[in-house]
Amino acid sequence: MYEVGSQALTIRPALRLVPKPVTPAGAVLWLILISAMLRLVFGAAMGLGIDESYMVAIGRQPQISYFDHPPISWWLSWGAARLFHDEAAIVVRLPFIALFAATTWLMFRLTERLFSAEAGLWAAMLLNLSPVFGVTTASWVLPDGPLDCALLGFTLCLVHALDSQHGSRWWAAVGLWAGLALLSKYIALLIGAGAFLYLLSEPVHRRWLRRPEPYLAALLALLLFSPVVMWNARHGFASFLFQGGRAAGARLHPLAPLIVLGGEALFLLPSIWLPLMASFVSSLRRGPGRNGEWLLCCLGVLPIVAFAMIALWSQSRIFFHWAAPGYLMLFPLLGRAVAARLAEGDRKTRIWVLANAAVVIAAATLVASEARWNWLPELGEHFAPGADPDLAAVDWSSLKTELAQRHLIGPDSPAVAAIRWHEAGKLDYALGGTIPVLCLGKDPREYGILRDIGAYEGRNLLIIASRSSLPQIRAEFGSMFRSIDPLPPLTVMHAGKAAMTLPLYLGRDLHRNGG
Repeated sequence: MYEVGSQALTIRPALRLVPKPVTPAGAVLWLILISAMLRLVFGAAMGLGIDESYMVAIGRQPQISYFDHPPISWWLSWGAARLFHDEAAIVVRLPFIALFAATTWLMFRLTERLFSAEAGLWAAMLLNLSPVFGVTTASWVLPDGPLDCALLGFTLCLVHALDSQHGSRWWAAVGLWAGLALLSKYIALLIGAGAFLYLLSEPVHRRWLRRPEPYLAALLALLLFSPVVMWNARHGFASFLFQGGRAAGARLHPLAPLIVLGGEALFLLPSIWLPLMASFVSSLRRGPGRNGEWLLCCLGVLPIVAFAMIALWSQSRIFFHWAAPGYLMLFPLLGRAVAARLAEGDRKTRIWVLANAAVVIAAATLVASEARWNWLPELGEHFAPGADPDLAAVDWSSLKTELAQRHLIGPDSPAVAAIRWHEAGKLDYALGGTIPVLCLGKDPREYGILRDIGAYEGRNLLIIASRSSLPQIRAEFGSMFRSIDPLPPLTVMHAGKAAMTLPLYLGRDLHRNGG
């Protein structure tokens, strides 16, 4: 209360011009809100990517599991499409944007539990600034979205369970989250193995290995995972063999581990990867302890090391995002380091955070605007026909219009076939399920299970094959048809401009035993 002349003036709290300081939890909620709004714009601006188109198209027929991955991500896109009666990119991406909001909050809560609320804020912030998490996992139709959310839920409940006296409910929650992670992606097994490694190596918490709770949690996780096992048993363990076969090989690639680590650094942003790894190495040196560092190291180390080492001999390409769950576990360590530096008034750290934010926002804006409006059409001239990276985010919806105008699709039209699984996915998504899409190639993925080519015996097929000539098509698939004849090609349009020409052929009279 202030005296003004002979009158008293009271300033009510509700009328203060200076707001109360925002708590770390409040700042994280603002981060979630603002980043979700940006992702909605980003998700609406771009067409579905290659994997996304394939997953949405194949997911129209719900299964208990799928050739490529366990089912949760497929179910999410299917559920969103059914709920809104629409398969627009932003619609099928909505569950994944929502899941990353939950992932951000779980990262904050986990780091707060282990270290401090300020560390939790910066762990959540830096997670959002890493492109492999904050851009792709956070908004695209991929199994990584539900996986990362489930893994953080698993880790947070594990921390509570380890510090409890009995903790039956917490261990049940551990099993539930572990099961959800396994239903998202097989890589979850490596995080589970990391938890077991922690129990073996940490003297105080090793006592849990003599109690039933961890084993009951593992049993619950396996019970939730059992539909995937059932699906594999019915299909010759196709998914297990496909994913496990990627680790097979007999050739030595001495530089491959460094290439993989370099690619992972690029996906995370090198400016984030370096301090993240520095925090990881520093915690490893300190060894086992009860402050949470050693737990995070044990959970994170296996994916990071395993994929780098597999690259040493594998004959398959190691994708850089496969190790992302390992790096996910290290963000609380980096969040703690950043919070400590900022508490000391380190101006360079503040500039570093702002610079990372500026780079990510600028890059995402550039990519989304180019994918939406194609304002750099000359960019495609530097790539081989059909290899323009823009095309990965361009829906082939113009093909449906062109095929309809040419009276090539309708109730009595032949089915459509592609020769590569990813092109089949693009076609299938574009056609909206109005006509069956098959895959004739040697690697049909889920199309080889979902669509029996033998069921189309005696029918004609429209064959759409990018970068393939008529002699190539006849040489590879000629024995499957009475004849294969060329038709005028199709054109994929991008922002009103021709982006790619697709050769079109008519295969007459498919033979069941052809080829």
